[in-house]
Amino acid sequence: MRQGWRWFGPEAPVTLDEVRQTGATNIVSSLHQVPIGRAWTEAEVRERQAMIETTPPGRSRLTWSVVESIPIPDAVKRNGGRAKAEIEAWIASLEAVAACGIAIVCYNFMPVVDWTRTELDHVIDTGATAMRFDHEKFAAFDLFVLRRVGAEQQYSREDLTRARQVFDAMSETDIAEITRIITSALPGSTTEPLTIPQFRERLAAYAGIDAGKLRQHLIEFLKAVTPAAEARGVKLTLHPDDPPRSLFGLPRIASTANDYAALFEAVPSEANGMCYCTGSLGVRADNDLPAIARRFASRIHFAHLRATKREGDGRTFHESAHLEGDVDMVAVLRELVAEDSRRRSNETIVFRSDHGHRMLDDLNKNVTPGYPAIGRLRGLAELRGILYALGAQPT
Repeated sequence: MRQGWRWFGPEAPVTLDEVRQTGATNIVSSLHQVPIGRAWTEAEVRERQAMIETTPPGRSRLTWSVVESIPIPDAVKRNGGRAKAEIEAWIASLEAVAACGIAIVCYNFMPVVDWTRTELDHVIDTGATAMRFDHEKFAAFDLFVLRRVGAEQQYSREDLTRARQVFDAMSETDIAEITRIITSALPGSTTEPLTIPQFRERLAAYAGIDAGKLRQHLIEFLKAVTPAAEARGVKLTLHPDDPPRSLFGLPRIASTANDYAALFEAVPSEANGMCYCTGSLGVRADNDLPAIARRFASRIHFAHLRATKREGDGRTFHESAHLEGDVDMVAVLRELVAEDSRRRSNETIVFRSDHGHRMLDDLNKNVTPGYPAIGRLRGLAELRGILYALGAQPT
């Protein structure tokens, strides 16, 4: 298995030399500066690739192995195959990536909002901070800040009462902060920052689009782009919904094993794969993570390895340390190692320690939310230890 590290580009707080110090060898990156929907050019991709892969004297080599992500425009999610111009632009970006020899592309199909949290620096019992999704705070935002039409019908009476109490206890600063976190797009998001009025408009545009319709739009997208990926030796990896359930009344269709099975059945091409994210899938107690890894082993080309801890009834959760929480990481890695051993060296699974606690000196620094250096380094070291114990030397 290949050790990856997400790098957000030259403006990121973590430098490439610091990435080398973690032991990671494979970079996961994207052209975040390119507007969503505009086709990437080969020149732009090569410029970023040269930045990553030009090795200074005396330094270890880094390889850009995974593009995470080429954003899928909202028009594709709403219109499927009818969004021809947007799909053609996406294929052009894929072709630019493939021309540079990058063979894994990650993407997601979450409508309006990408991965979602309500707190970025929740203090845990060690004194470090973790990202957290608080269901009650989310409901308070949905009902009383966003004031989404029809939202009250999707919450229980108890939820409504508790959300009102939480909202009434919020200061103006609290309201501004949760609004910023939810609407401004977290790092790596492939959705656009929105104002509250824009948010309402975007939600309204999904009226009449249920899970079946959204899934059909994804299938239409895959049928259009998979031949291009297949012809160029690129593996497409769909990231799970995060969290893996409906938010704001929107459908989500990459949350369970059955969701992925439906997509693989509809588009059986070997280029149609998954990004196996233990943190996202692990939020649901009904997702058996080792069984999912075993079932879809040949489809897994990229893995996000992190753990989450469900709280209360499971709708609230926080990011735990990589070997804690609700993810049996040893069992998961045993399945991935078994699959990896069957592959050629240039087709092994790229994994990265995903997210991480803000801890030690990172508490005093400007860090990318969810992507501090030290917390991810701890996670990578722990994952590497499991791999060695399983007899698999990571590369």
